[in-house]
Amino acid sequence: MKRILLLCVFLIGGLLLPSDSVSQTSSQFYLFVGTYTSEASEGIYVYQFDAETGEAEYLSKAAGVANPSYLALSPDQKYLYAVNEIGDPDKASVSSFSIDEDSGSLTFLNKQLSGGGAPCYISVDATGEAVFVANYAGGSLAMLPVGKGGKLEKVKTTIQHKGSGINTARQAAPHVHCTYISPDNDRLFVADLGSNTITGYAFDAEEVMLDATASSVYEATPGAGPRHLTFHPNGEFAYLINELNGTVVAFTYDGERLSKMQQLSTLPEEYDGPISGADIHISPDGKFLYASNREDLNNIVIYSISQESGMLSKVGQHTSGGEHPRNFMIDPTGTYLLAANRDTDNIVVFKRDKTTGLLSETGIELKVSMPVCLKMMPVN
Repeated sequence: MKRILLLCVFLIGGLLLPSDSVSQTSSQFYLFVGTYTSEASEGIYVYQFDAETGEAEYLSKAAGVANPSYLALSPDQKYLYAVNEIGDPDKASVSSFSIDEDSGSLTFLNKQLSGGGAPCYISVDATGEAVFVANYAGGSLAMLPVGKGGKLEKVKTTIQHKGSGINTARQAAPHVHCTYISPDNDRLFVADLGSNTITGYAFDAEEVMLDATASSVYEATPGAGPRHLTFHPNGEFAYLINELNGTVVAFTYDGERLSKMQQLSTLPEEYDGPISGADIHISPDGKFLYASNREDLNNIVIYSISQESGMLSKVGQHTSGGEHPRNFMIDPTGTYLLAANRDTDNIVVFKRDKTTGLLSETGIELKVSMPVCLKMMPVN
């Protein structure tokens, strides 16, 4: 019964709606861009994105926010949360903003310490009562309850990871890179590049409690470096991109643990250059998976997904239109893919073929200093 109720929450919030349903309700979206502020960026940028044309119009910015590199929207889409990716654990924090539904503008509410150094990922549970943060440098994860009016409360639970991997340059210590809540809202899965694992923790939404004892552990291929995780819209399959060996992994999910069923390389045959897998997302209809590579490749690799088994088949790849595609997203209608290229200060808009999954050029590009994370919500 609990899972049925939570599935209803997702459907109402539009998180699991098929692309056709989303496109019928809205073609206008607010686009939020998280950035690094070490160069020209001033914080979080807000655009209005037109899913009929692929064009985006600048609206506003939330300035004075230090390194809001990764973003998350609350399920009711009234609030936006951002990590402040600062290495010093005494300054690393998480910020909360309210969203003006008429303009998309952000109003700062408050911030709290993240519980570790260099927070690089943030997510929100299906009820909107808890925020989960990955502290990369500190090798820990934290849960912060959400208080009245979207404000963050102090860290309630911190879990310090241990362990290392065979890559001594990158895996000498734990580096938590992703905190992903399962579609049933019962498990928090934590990808750790340093310890080379994905660890599952039980989450109780009613009590806003995260069990610090691991309920499952997936041991990745030695030296793989788990980075980002995503779930299929049906909730039965999950997919991982490994940063250090450039592979994607397909899992089944039984409500408690992830079980590996396939691993594929994202790299071209006979490629021997630097490897840096980055991001992974699934089209709203659940038919295609996309994964990005940085370094010399700077591309988006495309896979079809078997709707019966969840297995992947590679169908193509496309340039990201810049350098270091740290993050990308598919708009809620499934019509466009937007690639955020950090090192060339641009966000490139590609058209998606919903039948083949392949990408094509639109000529549309947004200039933003050091873009890192993209999120969208419908314009009311």
